[in-house]
Amino acid sequence: MTAGRGPLKSPQVAAAAPDGPLAPAFEGTGTASRALPERLAGRFFQLCAALAALAAAAVVATLASETALFFTEVSPVRFFTDLTWTPVAEEPRFGILPLLAATAQITAGAAVVAFPLGLLTAVYLEYYSEPRTARILTAAVIVLAAVPTVVYGYVALNFVTPALKNIWPSIGAYNGLSACLVVGVMILPTVALLSRSALQAVSPSLTDAGLALGASPARILVRGILPAASGGIVAALALAIARAVGETMIVTLAAGNQARLTWSPLEGLRTLTAYIAQGSMGDAASGTTEYRAFFAVAAVLFAITYTVHALGRWLAGGRSRRAGAATGARHGGRGVPR
Repeated sequence: MTAGRGPLKSPQVAAAAPDGPLAPAFEGTGTASRALPERLAGRFFQLCAALAALAAAAVVATLASETALFFTEVSPVRFFTDLTWTPVAEEPRFGILPLLAATAQITAGAAVVAFPLGLLTAVYLEYYSEPRTARILTAAVIVLAAVPTVVYGYVALNFVTPALKNIWPSIGAYNGLSACLVVGVMILPTVALLSRSALQAVSPSLTDAGLALGASPARILVRGILPAASGGIVAALALAIARAVGETMIVTLAAGNQARLTWSPLEGLRTLTAYIAQGSMGDAASGTTEYRAFFAVAAVLFAITYTVHALGRWLAGGRSRRAGAATGARHGGRGVPR
């Protein structure tokens, strides 16, 4: 089929889940002989949820307590505005801006690589590829997701950087460009697979209605399907960004360990995660300012990733609510007919 002319394939639609929460469906079912095992199972699930909540609370409490102690010794204003990060110097300076700038640069570069390629891959697999081709390419994308990040870092250091040096001889042995490219490849499966799931959730009736009105497949895709799936796509992008922000091994091996404020992708960089990985190897004595700096940087990293996740959920939920309201208005408030 020629893109933009032939009919779009209808995506495979999973069976609709029953309306309402699962818990009421189990109420009042079963016999007396099954009541005790069901109660025990419920208590076990409750215990698992409580343990997860306690683990999260312990992590947050540890970060908060050590970060608070750090800020009793280092001014928060200097921490967020100083342009120099030299925690082991004779006169240490704890300015996190170089680490933040490096993290932002790697994340933005990875997003430029992964977002268009991942979304186009999802569209091709769902609507334009033959079933056998889709299975093969999906398996290849899953393989990319299964590659350990340390392997990606090794590839960046020993293959991507030498290839880039043939193009830019002045590029450093450790540089941000190599890390951007490889981190982008690493998060590409997240964008592609989750975006495809969002496309699969779009009702095939939208495609049928567009074709019945004489719209071209490309117009249906751009004006109908992608807006309808935008909530899931935004969530996929947010999850990919959060993973890129928290990536450690690739940036440690490829971008280096030079904490300097630069936006040149040809120079070495030091991200938040690289500092935590390389600096917390036991050289800093427990209870010192340098030791507590690890927790302050980790707290900033946690705040960034949590904010990205929360923003993604908010954007995805807002788009879904607006789409639902528009659909209800078009159908007189009755919702989409099944």
